[in-house]
Amino acid sequence: MVEPFAPSLSPLGKEVIRRGFASAQRVAVAEQDASRQGCRLADTLRLRLSISAAKMAEVEAAIAGVGVVDPCKHKPDARLLDQIGATYCIENAILPWRSMAGEVIILTARPEDFARHREKLTSQFGAIRWAVTTEAALHAAIRSCANDTLARLAEEKVASGESCRGWNARQAANITLGFIAFAIASLFAWFGPTAIALFGIMLFWTAANAALKAAAVVMQLRPKAKPAPPAAPHRLPIVTIMVPLYHESEIAVRLVDRLSALDYPHDLLDACLLLEADDQMTRQALLATTLPRFMRAIVVPQGTVKTKPRALNYGLSFARGSIIGVYDAEDAPDPQQIRAIVARFAAVGPKVACLQGMLDFYNAKTNWLSRCFALEYATWFRVILPGLERLGFLIPLGGTTLFFRRSVLEKLGGWDAHNVTEDADLGVRLARHGYRTEIVRTVTGEEANSHVWPWIKQRSRWLKGYAITYGVHMRNPRQLLRDLGWRKFLGFQVQFLGTLTQFVTAPLMWSFWAIPLGLWHPVRDVLPPSGLITLSVLFATSEAVHLTAAILGARASGRLWLLPWVPTLHLYFPLASLAAYKGLGELLHRPFYWDKTAHGKFGGA
Repeated sequence: MVEPFAPSLSPLGKEVIRRGFASAQRVAVAEQDASRQGCRLADTLRLRLSISAAKMAEVEAAIAGVGVVDPCKHKPDARLLDQIGATYCIENAILPWRSMAGEVIILTARPEDFARHREKLTSQFGAIRWAVTTEAALHAAIRSCANDTLARLAEEKVASGESCRGWNARQAANITLGFIAFAIASLFAWFGPTAIALFGIMLFWTAANAALKAAAVVMQLRPKAKPAPPAAPHRLPIVTIMVPLYHESEIAVRLVDRLSALDYPHDLLDACLLLEADDQMTRQALLATTLPRFMRAIVVPQGTVKTKPRALNYGLSFARGSIIGVYDAEDAPDPQQIRAIVARFAAVGPKVACLQGMLDFYNAKTNWLSRCFALEYATWFRVILPGLERLGFLIPLGGTTLFFRRSVLEKLGGWDAHNVTEDADLGVRLARHGYRTEIVRTVTGEEANSHVWPWIKQRSRWLKGYAITYGVHMRNPRQLLRDLGWRKFLGFQVQFLGTLTQFVTAPLMWSFWAIPLGLWHPVRDVLPPSGLITLSVLFATSEAVHLTAAILGARASGRLWLLPWVPTLHLYFPLASLAAYKGLGELLHRPFYWDKTAHGKFGGA
């Protein structure tokens, strides 16, 4: 019954059958799928037929008539690797191993591609011979020889002009303290004019933020034509999912289960779990877990900083996919999410370089703080961001459920390893280079911070990163304007400087509650009655916009039970002011410190 399959099978498939790894029928189906999807045949056979990487390397070596070498057991000559470069070797799955009898032996994890590298390798090393190894062994050997180089590259991928790694904390502290001293001195010397100026700045940014939010709300209320569901592409691409982990032992097992539930061919899925070198706790938890064949752990070496974007840059070097996705450790993505992302990328033009999914919380009912956090996320991801997209503004990305075209990501240098809000910064850089981000209506569940101090720590990091991102991109305002155009440039000012100013000056805004209560307020002495009326109207309008957006967000998320909690947001957002002061304080003495958010308190969906 299996004979009709034999003549059409590849030599690799026939060798797999000869060695008894699978029937001809199963091999034929796997080969047809690999051909249709444009995948590497050896990888498809290995994953579909549950063949170990070592056994598949033996099969490939037998077909090519060469040997198999494990460079982890027999260490490579690091000097040979230095001659050609670790990055080149990782990208092309080759490794100059050792020099023997006047020849350099080259190992490859992709024998079918070796011929196109022969000329370059011969030019570099002279006489060569080659052998086969596994990709895992090849990567491990390269890391053993060039980890310091790879670690440095992970920290310096972004061009210095677009990175914050040159941030001068002392200079920032001097400028800040000088400004505070000047403001205090001015209040003593010219109280009236200085008070009017300070309140004017605060009110300007309050009005600007309210106007931008109102515009986003209006855009969301306008009917939008529903696009036809995109058809699945003829060839499904390989998708790499990167998940940075640090002290996440409590959720390691749940993470593996959630990634395994993704409805996408596992031979086209490449899940990279990025572990810090000093995180023995998480590494031990994963060692006790049987990882599916499409998942692998990558240990990120220590460096000058320990941040999520640095880990992502390191992992990017070893990724297999043409689409790169990012999840957080506690995420519970929709099982259909990868298919939706792949279909959308296939339907849009190359200028759409990033797709941002929507985030929600699976523990929203825990307490008041988690309910308010859920309201904030519902407003942001279902009202504000879609509205900004329709208005043509840049999108400050969220840190998870992000998907990129790999070619664009590498062109931009990946993530800024020193920026503690690498996501928002990358959103700005995408816009500066002429690329677009789309919001995709696919949802990932996350774990909300439901305790005040962890919430403040997380938010302080975000606001500190916003400040750094604003400072980096405003180094040359004229160039930024040329890159973004007036619309995005003005939007950038409101989204970053306006947000920071509003949170820092929020206590001044709260003080205006004294006026309707009939209490004394400094502005009563310096503003005419018409000014007080204007102030009250602005204050009321701003509050109305924020509450309306929250109501729309609750409705859009299908969580109408959150509506009674909307008025309590007045008590929720003051916490962000405390976070702003903490974050801006850190900006002056440890700008790259990553205040880790603890996860694993709730099981989730």
